[in-house]
Amino acid sequence: MMTREEFKYKKRIVVKVGTSSLSYPNGRMNFHSIEKLAYVLSALRRRGIKIILVTSGAIGVGAGRLGLTEKPQDLSKKQALAAVGQAELMKIYQKFFEEYNQIVAQVLLTKDVVNIPSRNLHAKRTLNKLIDMEIIPIINENDTIATYEIEFGDNDSLSAIVASLVGADLLVMLSDIDGLYSADPRTENTGEIIHSVKEITPELEQLATGSGSSFSTGGMITKISAAKICLQEGIDCIITSGSDPAVIFDILEGKEIGTHFEARKEIIINHG
Repeated sequence: MMTREEFKYKKRIVVKVGTSSLSYPNGRMNFHSIEKLAYVLSALRRRGIKIILVTSGAIGVGAGRLGLTEKPQDLSKKQALAAVGQAELMKIYQKFFEEYNQIVAQVLLTKDVVNIPSRNLHAKRTLNKLIDMEIIPIINENDTIATYEIEFGDNDSLSAIVASLVGADLLVMLSDIDGLYSADPRTENTGEIIHSVKEITPELEQLATGSGSSFSTGGMITKISAAKICLQEGIDCIITSGSDPAVIFDILEGKEIGTHFEARKEIIINHG
C-alpha cells in the first residue's frame, strides 16, 4: 500500500492549476497566487524534481483583459478570448518565473495528441526533452483552434493525459476546494474530507459537484474523471486547495493534505 511518506521520493510531477486558483471570483487575475506558484515550482525544479504545469485560465484572462465579467456562451467568442488570454497568461507566467531564474515553455495541445500515434510520440518526446533541459513546460489546451467546445472535456482530464504522456509518478490538482468531501461543504455542514481513495466507485462519483466559479470548467466531477485516468495508468493523484501553492511542499513531505487517489502498484514476487 502506498503511504504518504513515499511522496518525498516522487521525481516527476504534473501540477494542474485551475482558473479559480489563478483569479478572483470576478475574473481578475490573482497575481499573488501566480507569483507563489512560480516560486514553489521553481524551488522544486531546483531540487531536481521534473515539473510540468498544466494551466487553465486563458478564457478568463482574456475576458478580464477585455473588461468582461461573465464567461461567454458563444464558442467563437470563447475562442477569441482564449487567443487574447493565452498570450497574456504566458506573459504573466514568464514574468514571475523569470524572477526565480526559471525558463518556461508554452505547449498547446489538441485532442489529436491522444488519437494520432505519431503526434502522441512527438508530444511525448518534446515534453521529455524540455524537462530534461530543466525547462518547465506550461501546457494548456489549444482552445483557439478547437472545433469541439472543449476537446479534452476539461483541463483536469488534460492534466491526467499529460501525466501519462510523460510517465509522471504524481499528479497534483489544485482546486477551489481542499479535497473530496462526503457532502458538499459549501452547502452541507456535515461533510468530511475523504483523505484516501483506493477505488473510484459509482457512489464516490455521486459525491462530485460542479465548479464554483463562472469562469471555471468542470469541478469535482472532472477531477474524479482525471483521477480515474491516473489510477488506470498507475499514477498517484492528489486533489487539494490551490489557495496557497506552497501546499505542494507539504504534500511532498508526506502530510495528510487533500484527497489521495492511490494508484495500485504491481507487486513482483520472486519465486526463485
